Amino acid sequence: MEVINTIGRRKTAIARIYLKEGSGTIVVNKKDYKAYFPSLMLQYKIRQPLEITDTLQSFDIKVNLDGGGLTGQAEALRLAIARALCKIDEENRPPLKAKGLLRRDPRMVERKKPGQKKARKKFQFSKR
Repeated sequence: MEVINTIGRRKTAIARIYLKEGSGTIVVNKKDYKAYFPSLMLQYKIRQPLEITDTLQSFDIKVNLDGGGLTGQAEALRLAIARALCKIDEENRPPLKAKGLLRRDPRMVERKKPGQKKARKKFQFSKR
C-alpha cells in the first residue's frame, strides 16, 4: 500500500497527514500525539475516526500541523484522518458521514470593524 496524503482545515489550522499501513503510531510535528495534545478530550477527537472504522492499530500517521490553536488543530487532524480513511476504503464513508466527521466546519473568526471595539462590541456611548 502506498502512502495516502490528505489535508484537513478548521478555523486557521491546517493539518497535512501521511497515512500508511503500520502499527497505529500517530506522530504530530515529530512528537507523539499524546505529548502534543495533553488533553484527553483532544486525544479522543483525533482517535475518533479510527475507532469508528475499527482501524486504530492498522495505520501509522505522520502529521504536519500549522496555524490555529490546539482545538482547531485537533479538529483539522480529525477531518484529515477521516478523509484518508475514505480514500482507502469507500466502506468507511457511511459511518464517518453519519457521525459528521467528513464535514469541514465553516465557522471562522469574524473580522473587527472600524469604529468598533471588536467585531460586534461597540465603544461605550456617552450622551454628554
